[in-house]
Amino acid sequence: MHPPAASTTASGHSSGATPLFPLALIVSLFFLWGVANNLNDVLVAQFKKAFTLSDFQAALVQSAFYLGYFIVALPAGAFMRRYGYKSAVLFGLCLYGVGALLFWPAAAYATYAMFLAALFVIACGLAFLETSANPYVTLLGPASSAASRLNLAQAFNPLGSITGVLIGQQFIFTGVEHTPQELAAMGAGARDAFMKSEAAAVQLPYLVIGLGVLAWALVILVTRFPSVANREEGEPAAHGVLKRLLRDGRLLGAIAAQFFYVGAQVAVFSHMIRYTQATVPGTTAKEAAGFVTAGLVCFMAGRFAGAGLMKHLKASRVLALFALANVLLMAVAAFMPGRPGIYALVASSFFMSVMYPTIFALGVEGKGDDERKFAAALLVMAIIGGAVLTAAMGVASDRVGIAHSMLVPAVCFIAIFLFAQQHWQRVTAGVTA
Repeated sequence: MHPPAASTTASGHSSGATPLFPLALIVSLFFLWGVANNLNDVLVAQFKKAFTLSDFQAALVQSAFYLGYFIVALPAGAFMRRYGYKSAVLFGLCLYGVGALLFWPAAAYATYAMFLAALFVIACGLAFLETSANPYVTLLGPASSAASRLNLAQAFNPLGSITGVLIGQQFIFTGVEHTPQELAAMGAGARDAFMKSEAAAVQLPYLVIGLGVLAWALVILVTRFPSVANREEGEPAAHGVLKRLLRDGRLLGAIAAQFFYVGAQVAVFSHMIRYTQATVPGTTAKEAAGFVTAGLVCFMAGRFAGAGLMKHLKASRVLALFALANVLLMAVAAFMPGRPGIYALVASSFFMSVMYPTIFALGVEGKGDDERKFAAALLVMAIIGGAVLTAAMGVASDRVGIAHSMLVPAVCFIAIFLFAQQHWQRVTAGVTA
């Protein structure tokens, strides 16, 4: 028998004690999309090998993925307002699961375009999950503990990211590497068999992920969640809010900063394996993936350290210092390839850690409830930077080499530094809190 649904307060929060099992189910979503996001870093290297792609072509993995976020963010918000948080979560999980299952036929036909289509479907599902899960967590319980619940949920995201890389490292990377010369020396039949086997390596992991995600959706479907307020916005009011937001210079600056941040983060992680193999010859993709895992551990550590610093320094000041540190680390990666550059890329994860939530918070700062919803959707759309700038870095890598292509994220971090400095100047001038 289901427990009675909790009542809802005027602010939309469920009253009474926090419903632990429903909360745990929603918190798990942060882990699940972390797995999908960082498995892409493995796929970039795997597909480059399986389909003999250029760096630009391999980077299309991220372009297809983050294009889904960009296209679906606002429709996901509209779906959520019309049908509710739980329905949006279920729809997102179904898209995620179906996209993962599409890897099986894509590998069977060994078609790169089918893989990109499957990744696009997964990304559409994750856009629904990210748009709905963040506010849903804050509403599942008393308003007084909303922030702590969301912080707990966000802590599971890097754990999912690490798990995604480990899945790729252990179950997708075969450890078999051939140089272009060795591939050219192979007979056509042997070369074709090798490439098909490398494409097929993704089948079983994504089959398990797809079935697991759909099973999780079923558990959420049969679980009763507390009722929460889900007020719909009328279209005229929505258009008015959007028009006001698009004239808000501070929000537009945050959207631009978020575009550059996501682009820089995705570009660095996507090319870390390739950078390691290119600058330390003889390193296998499986060995290079260990540096991605190390970077994600640094990412987790950076979140705790950044949160501690923000108790003593303004968020914009911490953001500026961390962005400047990453400009310097990207310069090391660009001009000192090899072990020093690899260590610089791993260390950059520490300083990237606070950027997304800090830029997000500065962007929605001072906004009312209606404006905050639409501002959040616009900031999620800025994730398209992961598609655009990762592809740009792939082009740069093909033309000037993987090491010098690290100047692309360096420029991104300069843009973030300028945004943080501008916000800091407003703070010191007393324009904003």
